[in-house]
Amino acid sequence: MLTSFAAITSKLPPIVPGVGGALITGIQVMATLTSFSAETNPQTTAQYSKFAPQESKVTKMIGSKDGMTLIYLPAFVVGSALYYLADLSFLPERTLAGQFVIVHFLKRLLEVQFLHKYSGKVSQNLSLGIGVYYALASALICSIAFPAEIGSTAKTVGSALFLIGQGGNLYHHYLLSKLRDSKKTEEQYVAPKGGLFRFVATPHYLFELIGWLGIAAVAQQMNAFLVFTSMSSYLAGRAVSQNAWNRSKFSDIDWPASRKNIVPFIF
Repeated sequence: MLTSFAAITSKLPPIVPGVGGALITGIQVMATLTSFSAETNPQTTAQYSKFAPQESKVTKMIGSKDGMTLIYLPAFVVGSALYYLADLSFLPERTLAGQFVIVHFLKRLLEVQFLHKYSGKVSQNLSLGIGVYYALASALICSIAFPAEIGSTAKTVGSALFLIGQGGNLYHHYLLSKLRDSKKTEEQYVAPKGGLFRFVATPHYLFELIGWLGIAAVAQQMNAFLVFTSMSSYLAGRAVSQNAWNRSKFSDIDWPASRKNIVPFIF
């Protein structure tokens, strides 16, 4: 039995070695196990977007556009620095996974600036905290990813998943941005339509996760896959909360109770 277990584990992607690696892996596993329940609990869900309070006596509130920029900019800067300064001997070599990380966060920054329309506020500390987390995830993937071999299955499949994820995420973000144009007042909400919104509350989350799975596939490293699993736990929990919010705001005609959270026909 031990021989069989060893044979199975030997085929798995490697993890970061040493005590530091064990600590990183433990934190990632803990995030995977706890993020879903935290995001489905109204008391602990991350308070941004529709869940953000407009005023707070505890923390400084900033405009949502500035908050989202603060969330994505650190990861883009870290990923870009590690990639373009890779000729320095003490930095990791350039990888396809590192390129995908840069593209992902650049896309999100461009969406913040030119696609999404914002009206609310978000906690500056929350934005900074999420931004630091994304920056650390970016640094981790850029540091541990293996170079993808030309023509390898991992590169082909991972690249396809990444492109599908980015394209699907962008398309559904575009559909969400058009809702603002159809609103008569800032207080009015319109049920999302088009694309996979017919089947689930958060198709943009689904495609974001497909993109992260593509990054993990080309990285070929277990801690990169744990970034994907922790993101999955977080966004799946947030999808549940988003679906519950939609059901409370829209009629059964506009938002059927049978509509799933994130994966069509399944969950």
